[in-house]
Amino acid sequence: MQRTRRNLLGMAMLGATAPLLAASRGAEPSASAAHLDAGLAAIALDPACELASLAVLAIRNGDVSYAAGFGRRFIGRDGMPDRPAGPDTLFRIASVSKLVTTLGLLRLHEDGKVALDADVSDYLGFTLRNPHFPAQPITLRHLLTHTSSLRDAGGYAWPAGVALKDVLVPGDARTYAANAGPGAYFTYCNLGWGVIGTVMERVTGERFDRLMRRLLFDPLGLQAGYHPAGLAPAALANLATLYRKRTVDTEVWDPAGPWIAQADDVSGTPPPAVEGYVIGTNATPFSPTGGLRIGACDLGVLMRMLMQGGQGLLQPATLARMFGRQWTYDGRNGDTADGLFHAWGLGNEQFPDAPGTRLVEGGGFPAVGHLGDAYGLLSVFAVDVQRKNGMIVLIGGTSTDPFAPANKGRYSALARCQERILTALYQGAIA
Repeated sequence: MQRTRRNLLGMAMLGATAPLLAASRGAEPSASAAHLDAGLAAIALDPACELASLAVLAIRNGDVSYAAGFGRRFIGRDGMPDRPAGPDTLFRIASVSKLVTTLGLLRLHEDGKVALDADVSDYLGFTLRNPHFPAQPITLRHLLTHTSSLRDAGGYAWPAGVALKDVLVPGDARTYAANAGPGAYFTYCNLGWGVIGTVMERVTGERFDRLMRRLLFDPLGLQAGYHPAGLAPAALANLATLYRKRTVDTEVWDPAGPWIAQADDVSGTPPPAVEGYVIGTNATPFSPTGGLRIGACDLGVLMRMLMQGGQGLLQPATLARMFGRQWTYDGRNGDTADGLFHAWGLGNEQFPDAPGTRLVEGGGFPAVGHLGDAYGLLSVFAVDVQRKNGMIVLIGGTSTDPFAPANKGRYSALARCQERILTALYQGAIA
C-alpha cells in the first residue's frame, strides 16, 4: 500500500463537460437501491474530492445485496470515447492483492509445500537474514504479518532479469531494520510479498501469475490476473485506467485540471509481455504485493467463498487460522502509519468495531480484510465472516489528495470519501 501521509445520475456533470455515467447494474434498481445510487453518485461528484470512477459491492447475510459502478473506467481522448465503469470493471486493486496472494499461499500450505514457521531461506535457495540479527530466521509467518524486519526503503520491485538474491544479499542497508529482529515489531512492508511470491514459484516451478490462476482464479471462474498482458481480451477491454488530477510521480495536484492517467492506460497499445523471466528468481514483476487486476463482482465471489468456509478450495480451519489475530498494537510494538494499522492476521488487516478502527460511522461492522492505495486507486475489501456481511469499494482516482487535512476521515485513518462510501453502503445495503 502506498500512502503519503501528508446515474438520474446521467444528468450529473463530471468536470466541465463529460457526464457522469449512470449507475451501472444488471437490472432495474429498487427504490432503496436508487436512493443508494443517488447517494454514491453525489459522493463521486463531490468537488472536495471528485472520483474518476467507483465500483462497489455489498453482501448481506451471504448474498449480494447491491452492486454498482459510477464514472468512467476510461476518460476519452484522441478521438476515443469515454467508457463507463461498472461493478464488473477490473481495477488494479493495489494492496488488497496481498490478501488474495495469501489465499494462494495457504493452498500450498495445505498441500504440504510450505510451512509457515520454516526459514524462508530453505525455499528461496539463498540465505535471507537481517544482518543486524543474523541468527534469527525470517519465516512466512513473519512476512504475512509484516514483522519480518524487512523494510521497503531499499526498494521492493525489480525488472524480470534481476534476481532477488542479488539485491537482498547482502542488500541495501535500508532494507533491514536495526531496531528489532524478526517477529518483534510491525512495519508494513511490500518487499515481503515479493519474497512470498518468489517462494511460491520455487516450491511449484510455476510462474506466479499463472500459479495464482491455477490455484484460485480458474477454480472460481474469475476474470483476474496479476499482469495485464495475461488477461483475456474481454477482460483487458474492461480494465480501468487509474487517474489523478496530478502529474505522474509528483505531488503536484490541480483539481481544476485534467484527469491524468497514472497506471493501466492500455487503450492505445496492448501491455507488453514479461520477457526473459526465470521462474523462482524474482516474482516482483507480477506484483504479489499490489498488481492484481479484478472487478468488484469477482472480488465478491472471493468474499462469499470465505464466508462459506472455503468451498473446498481451502479448509475452514485454514481460514480460521488466517483470520486469527497475530499482532495487536500495544503502543510499542509497531508502526501504525498514523493510526492506519492496529491489528493483523495472516495477510489481512483487522478492523475491530472500536474507536479509531471503525469502518462505518456509528459502528456495527467489525471486519477483517485489506485496504489498498496506489496510482490513484483506493480500495477496501472488508468482510464480517461471522455475520456473512461484506463490502468492496474500488475508487479509480481522485481529483485532490484524499489524505490532505481537509479530506481526512472524521473517525478513522481512511479518507473521508471512503468513510462516506462505506457508511452509505452499510446503511443502504446491509444494516
